[in-house]
Amino acid sequence: MIRNYLKTAYRSLSKNRGFTTLNILGLSLGLASCLLIIFYVVDELSYDRYNTKAGRIYRVNEDLKLGENNVLYSVAMPPLAKTLKSDFPYIENTVRIKNAGSAHVKKGTASILENRMAFADPSLFDVFTLPMITGDPKSALAEPNSVVLTESTAKKYFNSISVVGKTLAFDNNGFFKITGVIKDIPQQSHFNFDFFISMSSFPDSKSNEWLRSDYNTYVLLKDATDSKKLEASLPAFLNKYSGDQMKSQLHMDMGAFEKSGSFFRLNLTPLTDIHLKSNRSGELSANGSVQYVYIFSAIALFILLIACVNFMNLSTARSANRAREVGVRKVLGSAKIHLIAQFLTESTLLTFAATVIAFVATMALLPAFNQLSGKQITVDAHTLGWLIPALLLIVMFVGAIAGSYPAFYLSAFQPIDVLKGKLATGFKGSGLRSFLVVLQFSISIFLIVSTIVIYNQLHFIQSKNLGYNRSQVLIVQNVFELNKQAGVFKQEVKKLPGVVDATLTGFLPTSNWKSTAIYFKDASFDQKKALFPQSWEVDENYISTLEMKMAAGRNFSADMLTDSSGVIINEAAAKFLGLKDPINKPLYKSNGGEQNVANSKQLHIIGVVKDFNFSSLRDVVSPVVLTLAHNTGALSIRVRTANIPALLVQINAGWKELSPGVQMNYSFMDQDFDASYRAEQRTGTISLIFSSLAIIIACLGLFGLAAYAAEQRAKEIGIRKILGARITAIASMLSFDFIKLVLLAILIALPTGWYLMNKWLQGFAYRQDIKWWVLALAGFTAIFIALITVSFQSIKAALSNPVESLRSE
Repeated sequence: MIRNYLKTAYRSLSKNRGFTTLNILGLSLGLASCLLIIFYVVDELSYDRYNTKAGRIYRVNEDLKLGENNVLYSVAMPPLAKTLKSDFPYIENTVRIKNAGSAHVKKGTASILENRMAFADPSLFDVFTLPMITGDPKSALAEPNSVVLTESTAKKYFNSISVVGKTLAFDNNGFFKITGVIKDIPQQSHFNFDFFISMSSFPDSKSNEWLRSDYNTYVLLKDATDSKKLEASLPAFLNKYSGDQMKSQLHMDMGAFEKSGSFFRLNLTPLTDIHLKSNRSGELSANGSVQYVYIFSAIALFILLIACVNFMNLSTARSANRAREVGVRKVLGSAKIHLIAQFLTESTLLTFAATVIAFVATMALLPAFNQLSGKQITVDAHTLGWLIPALLLIVMFVGAIAGSYPAFYLSAFQPIDVLKGKLATGFKGSGLRSFLVVLQFSISIFLIVSTIVIYNQLHFIQSKNLGYNRSQVLIVQNVFELNKQAGVFKQEVKKLPGVVDATLTGFLPTSNWKSTAIYFKDASFDQKKALFPQSWEVDENYISTLEMKMAAGRNFSADMLTDSSGVIINEAAAKFLGLKDPINKPLYKSNGGEQNVANSKQLHIIGVVKDFNFSSLRDVVSPVVLTLAHNTGALSIRVRTANIPALLVQINAGWKELSPGVQMNYSFMDQDFDASYRAEQRTGTISLIFSSLAIIIACLGLFGLAAYAAEQRAKEIGIRKILGARITAIASMLSFDFIKLVLLAILIALPTGWYLMNKWLQGFAYRQDIKWWVLALAGFTAIFIALITVSFQSIKAALSNPVESLRSE
């Protein structure tokens, strides 16, 4: 019986090759797109889940509000980890990780810059699942100047993993003993370091200060349910240990501090929430956003829905032509259950074929998708373990849904009614098909609106006046490698043809170098008036090199000795301080300890620089204080030459002369800026691609339905032509049935798209409003696409010979 069903299904599908091809193509496109997005979403959701104890690991965060300044930290105090473990018996273990920045590591005569280095406590391997290949995980990080490498790093420097006991030289001034080699950390981790240096190598780690935060601190609970109990205990715990230092330095206890409108709190973030739900200061790496997971999940669902709707529309349209076949089968004794089984077999067979094609297409497109999305997704045995059952469920579900209409609806008619032609067919006869067309075009129009809004916002970000000029700025990284020669290097570079200016500092609007400090407006040291801004060390060429604009006062001058106690503030700082004329007004910078004149440095404001964006455009520009100091983090060079490669050769030659054997690393400021918004750029590109695919799939369905409608009205068209109807009139008549459905879809989709994308834009402090033309463009695009799709079939039907359609009459 099953063999007969399959044979009949094959013959039926072969007979209607056009509909079969459209059905399979549309569904396979939809499934392939959906699979790629599912891979992306699964990858994002899998971060840190490789840890066997992931459900019991939490990071301790710090929230600080000082006056009107509110900062969310992912780091905590130096003594916190040890104290938590001793005070709470339900904490199994704790560990601290601190980003160690970058260093040059010796390999023979070469010196290689390594950026993925961290200090870590010995308990690192008890908390996180970092399998050790060689070495003892219990003692690997116990001694000072010991280091654990990843497998690929060990092979990079020694071509072997048998390296325990060997040493590495960092920055030509320190030797570290290798005490272990671990497997490479999975890509899906919120930290990914190649070198773990013993925390005891870092003297500050022994500090007992409770009013500053520098260490990413994690707790491993004995039971995950204890997290709420721990979080509830943290206020009293913090008051117990930080209270004395707060009274000494701020002259108030925690209660008075909070009554003043400020607060100092600790809270917990589950390890598996860090990548998608945390965007705090001090993160160990750039995290993702759960918002994009929602966006891509919705796109995947929409595409699959459009593809399934398309499939059902074409299946039901084609099945109506088989009404007489059903009548004949029933007259010849075919049972209703056999008719149902036949139709379900055909739709399932079609779905299976589309699924196989989609899977092959997905595997072929995965490398390109990885490059586009910045992922390293692979399909392994574990992936296939959930993917194959999911695909089989899709085959059964879509096949059953698409085949249900002909199976249960047509098989229910009486044979005599069917054979007499009393069964209504045609496009107008199906409210279900009309509803499905409206649904799929509503989704398509919504995707068009979303894509335009995302691209407009990205263009706005890239073209917005940021308060500085990021173009034509070359940044030479890690100039501190030159030691005392950094200033000489700057002066030599400034003499080169094509160099306009240069500034020596690591504090740049596009860098990760950040530093905060506490400033007071006057000697009263009133906490309510405390300023907690970014405090950056710059030189006298900073503002001119970055082409910033002064709002008042003047720039730093190397010729004015008093500028060593001068500061330049931005407009946001001036506004916060309530100073209409801030020039020559005093500022008191806290040096830590008790807040008084003796423990502070008196400064004076010499200028106000116009606000410039130094963080994401999702955030409002916050106060910044620039101080004149020697900082060798990087050398930023404003260039004006058509031959940048030649200039780079000259700069590199100057570098090698001062630091032979150490490689010069550089970037361009505009590229660094673009990298900050790479996630949004990828989102825009992926949205454009998959929105286009969704529209193509919808058009395939519309094309098939238009062909079906023209076929059903062939005799009507023939009679109209004989009676003198023009081709344009006939084409318009056939097109109107579809266009009115698209117009209805526009009325539904445009308000929905406007509302949801407005919600998305609220996440940006600086954004473009959705213009009326965006909605108009989306609507006209949908109408134009529908007209092009339907008109082809309508004109073809209108040009047909009426004799062919009326021959049987």
